Amino acid sequence: MGNCSPLFVLAVVLIGIPFGINESKLAYDYYKYSCPNLETIVKGEMLSIFLTDATAPAAFLRLMFHDCQVQGCDASILLDSDNSKHKPEMVSSKNFDIRKRESIGYIKSILEKECPGKVSCADIIALAAKESVSFSGGPHIQIPLGRKDSTTSNYQQADASLPPQGIKVHELIHTFASKGMNLEESIAIIGAHTLGVGHCMNIASRLYDPQPNGHTQYGYEGYLRLKCPTRVPLTNFTFVPNDITPTIFDNQYYRDVLMGKGLFTIDSSISTDPRTAPIVRHFAIDQNYFFQVFSSAFVKLSSTNVLTNGKGEVRRQCNRININ
Repeated sequence: MGNCSPLFVLAVVLIGIPFGINESKLAYDYYKYSCPNLETIVKGEMLSIFLTDATAPAAFLRLMFHDCQVQGCDASILLDSDNSKHKPEMVSSKNFDIRKRESIGYIKSILEKECPGKVSCADIIALAAKESVSFSGGPHIQIPLGRKDSTTSNYQQADASLPPQGIKVHELIHTFASKGMNLEESIAIIGAHTLGVGHCMNIASRLYDPQPNGHTQYGYEGYLRLKCPTRVPLTNFTFVPNDITPTIFDNQYYRDVLMGKGLFTIDSSISTDPRTAPIVRHFAIDQNYFFQVFSSAFVKLSSTNVLTNGKGEVRRQCNRININ
């Protein structure tokens, strides 16, 4: 397990962050009176999940990333089809193998008994993700709350907004700059790849259509070809760990990348691009610094384009909008 670094002292204040961050106010004490036991309840339920599923932290973290990347952090990824012509985000192929949506719904049902109609599904997603980082050995991040849930979800927006598997460094930088992140934070947030696995369907193209500037250790490439032996995977469920410690949140991802063991194209690219390589090296040797920058990036990402001040709703059930 990695050592947890001291984080920024986060005052109990309302915040407004520029760029992609909604300037409406979130608050660190948002549920102080309306649901004071919220974080204790979420932490307890998450612990039960983590103890029975070592892969859960990676799943919850990915769930938040995919939610925030599309319409903003509004729990739109949880909505099921409403039988209209608008298909929800989960129909998008880019949301392949998104898991733990039902767990968010279960936690919501518990909170509805404790403080009915108060806690949004969007806030539960964000809290679940931060607990996932902490439980896995990463930093303890304090996040502002007060997000509301969207009433829309569209797979076409997911198709357009979620990064492609072959994303380039300049596209990565632009994507996260739009969420208020600086260059270091953009490289820190991708460090979430330290948890979980990658599916062969998402890495086959770099194995069998290699790029001339790819930085992949010869032995590692051979290992990947053994795990993913065909251009078209035999099943959608063949996978490879993202790094050698896939259930621990640490800086091993950056160490692996520097050794030519980056699983995805972007992993290899950030280790050689002159804009990002120095940052990768810094994170690889200083885990505490990585944790500090990741924490800042996490707060910005989880506060992206949130619905507040009368926009959105607090869904009674996370997979469907309220019907008054």
